[in-house]
Amino acid sequence: MTRLPGDDVIPGADPVMDRHLHLDAPPGRVWPWVEQLGKGRAGWYLPRSVERFVPPARRAVRHVDERLLGLRVGDRVPDWGPGDPTFEVLEIEPPTHLVYWSERPRRDRRRPPMRLTWALVLCPDGPPGDPGATTHLHLRLRLDLGKPAGPLATYGGGAMDAATVGLLGRGLAERLAAGR
Repeated sequence: MTRLPGDDVIPGADPVMDRHLHLDAPPGRVWPWVEQLGKGRAGWYLPRSVERFVPPARRAVRHVDERLLGLRVGDRVPDWGPGDPTFEVLEIEPPTHLVYWSERPRRDRRRPPMRLTWALVLCPDGPPGDPGATTHLHLRLRLDLGKPAGPLATYGGGAMDAATVGLLGRGLAERLAAGR
């Protein structure tokens, strides 16, 4: 497995979920869209065909908003889920990678919190110097559930992650195509 930024934060992560998106824009054009992701920010991009079922106030933006750029290490980005979960920026190096960290308490306080990292790594996907280059966006979610992951976490969580990242990729591709 290729090492990515943030892999050393949770060395024994289980499960680890890797997803890959190929986008028709160079990393410099994709980066602002990645940086502004998040609840209470630009949202979680969905394609129009899916977003029409989402209340208008909860739809993701369809433009780059300069006010949402400039993340720094230590910044917190809200996420969906029970309680008030957040992602904390652990590493950021525009336009190559963004690594988030999160620790989420369990309903059963006797169990250790779930810890996770989420790395979003961009690299050119075409020949070097090609102005029409595409981007490979590698997303890696590393979880520490406090115990070995069972089939529900591995396969059920993996299917959910694949579906959400697939929708994110389609929504992001639409937004990039509209901005040409």
